[in-house]
Parts: sequence; structure tokens; C-alpha cells
Amino acid sequence: MHKQAKQARSADVQQCIEECKECHASCVETATYCLNMGGAHAEPYHIAVLLDCAESCHVSEDSMLRDSAVMSTVCAACADICDACATECEKFTGDAQMKACADRCRSCAAACRKMVSPTP
Repeated sequence: MHKQAKQARSADVQQCIEECKECHASCVETATYCLNMGGAHAEPYHIAVLLDCAESCHVSEDSMLRDSAVMSTVCAACADICDACATECEKFTGDAQMKACADRCRSCAAACRKMVSPTP
């Protein structure tokens, strides 16, 4: 049955599910990296943004897997949170981990916006 449900989803929804899954993992891994780095990387606000982004990606992924009636609302919020996280990560110029996380967040935000305004 899982395979049938997956096949019934549009390519955009399936892509967004994957983007959210990857962004969640990236933000959790980056939070751990930042805590290990210490200093500005480990500031409470920065860690909170990373964890908020990870959690919003998880909630968005779940809402799409369930084909939730509020999926577009959840994905819109996730896109905004991903953009905020990317902006925060981009402050750490010259740090490959932070750039990778910012890029992943931007990609996820773009995918989530497609769930809000799907293309015909």
C-alpha cells in the first residue's frame, strides 16, 4: 500500500518530501557541528533556528505523507522558516558546513513554496 500511495503523489510533492527529509537531517547535523565548534556557532539563537527548521521540515514531510488538508499552510510556514535558517547560516562565511546547510534550506524552501502555489 505504501508503494501505491507514493505512486499517487505528484512529482512535486514527492520531491518536496525528499527535500524536507534532507533539510531536516542537514539542520540536525549542523546543530551538532555548531555545538562542537562553540563560540558564535553555538549561540542559543542560532541553535534554536537550526532546530526550528529541522522540526518544521519534519512536520511538513509528515503532512505531505498524510496528504493533510493543511499541507499548504504547513509548507508555507516551513518555507519561511527554511529561509530564516539559511539567512542565519549564511552569516558564517567561509564555513563549508554552514554553506551546505544554507543551500539545503534554500532548496527546501523553494520546494515547499511549490506546495503552496502548485504549478499546473
